[in-house]
Amino acid sequence: MLARKSIIPEEYVLARIAAENLRKPRIRDRPRKARFIAKNGACNLAHKNIREQGRFLQDIFTTLVDLKWRHTLVIFTMSFLCSWLLFAMMWWLVAFAHGDMDPSTESATNSTKWTPCVTCVRSFTSAFLFSIEVQVTIGFGGRMMTEECPLAITVLILQNIVGLIINAVMLGCIFMKTAQAHRRAETLIFSRQAVIAVRNGKLCFMFRVGDLRKSMIISASVRIQVVRKTTTPEGEVIPIHQVDIPVDNPIESNNIFLVAPLIICHVIDKRSPLYDISAADLVLQDLELIVILEGVVETTGITTQARTSYIAEEILWGHRFVPIVTEEEGVYAVDYSKFGNTVKVAAPRCSARELDEKPSILIQTLQKSELSHQNSLRKRNSMRRNNSIRRSNSMRRTNPSLIVPKVQFITPEGSQSASET
Repeated sequence: MLARKSIIPEEYVLARIAAENLRKPRIRDRPRKARFIAKNGACNLAHKNIREQGRFLQDIFTTLVDLKWRHTLVIFTMSFLCSWLLFAMMWWLVAFAHGDMDPSTESATNSTKWTPCVTCVRSFTSAFLFSIEVQVTIGFGGRMMTEECPLAITVLILQNIVGLIINAVMLGCIFMKTAQAHRRAETLIFSRQAVIAVRNGKLCFMFRVGDLRKSMIISASVRIQVVRKTTTPEGEVIPIHQVDIPVDNPIESNNIFLVAPLIICHVIDKRSPLYDISAADLVLQDLELIVILEGVVETTGITTQARTSYIAEEILWGHRFVPIVTEEEGVYAVDYSKFGNTVKVAAPRCSARELDEKPSILIQTLQKSELSHQNSLRKRNSMRRNNSIRRSNSMRRTNPSLIVPKVQFITPEGSQSASET
């Protein structure tokens, strides 16, 4: 405003604004990498410029199953309507060629001198109704075929065969869509966040998995893959480089018994891609850990697969999952309200490599944690003691009857001494 009124030169104002902008630090958020697998298990992948579209028609059944429900229902309805209309046109042509459409034949039919191919078919509407009756095996008794026309018998056999094929394909397609494996995966849940903490003296990457249904997943197995962008020594850029990492399982096979929520653990050792990553480096890492749970559905025998992923922002360093399985009246109860809850625990902030080279770091971290825990207990006890003393003093002030009266003691010499108890 002052510059507009020519009180302060405009050049001075612009220089002042530029200097203030230079002093202010500009914080720019790191561009967020697109996830390869969404939290719900969907693949974040778009197929473009596919030239050979005819390959999808070669496997028409799988194409129909993969379509959305609205497209499947439209195809289901149109397949029956088109077949009814097609054979209605054929029945109408048979009747027209035989002369059943001629009005003069109606009186002859009544006098049993004329035998039509199909009785009571004298228009396209009646031919359409007869086509529906033939294909869906509905017999109302008004329209029926006679043995007068061999061509009509051929059309009848052809329509029955085509109708059975349409029923088999469309009903099988709808059954497969309702019984798809990913429907069962909706009740297989993963923790929203993963954690890194010390277990058995080693840094471990952990997450929780559970099944909400009582019917079990047979031969369930868990796989973990790390997806990141890498560059080879020759300069080749691999945008999606997948690396398998082992899962710590006390059983020799990789199967798990998923009767209750389990914490899946991966020990960060020399074989792990997380071996050189510390707590400070984890935030800057551009990686994604994909978790795949596979198994056979107990009720249907269909193999199902559930997926999720964890990026660097969803991995909590120095946390541990709270226990959610308790024994109540002889039954193990699972509290799913605490499924993803974590608590903070003592964990070294260094990488697993540094922890292996200097084991004393873990001992120092545990000692500091024990000291801080003892200090917090002392503070809590002192606060409780002070609160109890303040509460008793306030009760004495508010209730005079609780105040202890003064008692006087007389010594043999006759002197008096007052003491307060």
